[in-house]
Amino acid sequence: YWPDTDTVRNDMLDYAVEVEHYDDHLGRIIDAIDAAGQLENTLIVATSDHGMPFPRVKGQAYADSNHIPMAIRWPAGIQGANRTVDDFVNFTDLAPTFLQAAGIRRPGPIMQPTSGRSLFDIFSVDQSGHVVPDRDHVLVGKERHDIGRPNAGGYPIRGIRKGDLLYLQNFEPDRWPAGNPETGYLNCDASPTKTLILNQRRSGEATTFWNLNFGKRPPVEFYNVAKDPDCTNNLAESQGHAAEIKRLRDQMTRELTQQGDPRMSGDGDVFDRYPYSSPATDRFYERYMAGEKVKAGWVNPDDFEKEPLD
Repeated sequence: YWPDTDTVRNDMLDYAVEVEHYDDHLGRIIDAIDAAGQLENTLIVATSDHGMPFPRVKGQAYADSNHIPMAIRWPAGIQGANRTVDDFVNFTDLAPTFLQAAGIRRPGPIMQPTSGRSLFDIFSVDQSGHVVPDRDHVLVGKERHDIGRPNAGGYPIRGIRKGDLLYLQNFEPDRWPAGNPETGYLNCDASPTKTLILNQRRSGEATTFWNLNFGKRPPVEFYNVAKDPDCTNNLAESQGHAAEIKRLRDQMTRELTQQGDPRMSGDGDVFDRYPYSSPATDRFYERYMAGEKVKAGWVNPDDFEKEPLD
């Protein structure tokens, strides 16, 4: 979903340098723990923020947005070594894992109940692949992740990934998923890759990559991630997948309803009504369009389109 050019490749190389830097510091941490004689009894979790800071990844809900690296080491507490587990887990699973590792069984009343599940069910099985039968799916979603849309609106998404299949529901398909063009696509950080794709559309050279990264999306998206890891071939209108789509939609709706998600009860607008934590970002769109110079330091000035796009 990005052009294969030297600009993009160099951008990815810069990102790889940051990954290498992380890896180097992780090695130093492990060496320090080892020197203290605590390596065998230390639970180490190496993971990442959700999605690279590039177009169509960070702040979205595709496979590359939510499938992030996770490596766990704890020789004294995990059965087997060098295992690769395919079960779906979530960051919410980490808190109950740490509590159980520390021997804390009832954390209340000092903290609210955790919503995740301890990973000890995976730790206790010396097996690779799919280990725990009911860890076969994960719910994904997003609300207001940015600023820069009229009336402080977000881009609400709910989805479910089960096996190789990804179902996404876009609740406001008339909105711009990466933010409004005239306010700089503020849900996408500045980068040479972003600049290249924006300039391709402006020059008339190409619109394919702009549509994939910044264009509006249909209400429903459905992908076979094994065959289409980039999630660019939307199968939502394919009659051959109607039963699979219904099955995933029904499961997603059922579980989110049980969780009390306002999107399932018709009151999803509540997420757009919450005030921003900082007055500096409140009513950004209206203030910017009225001529106020509002700071948005994570994008380039050239990211802002001169006029709104249809």
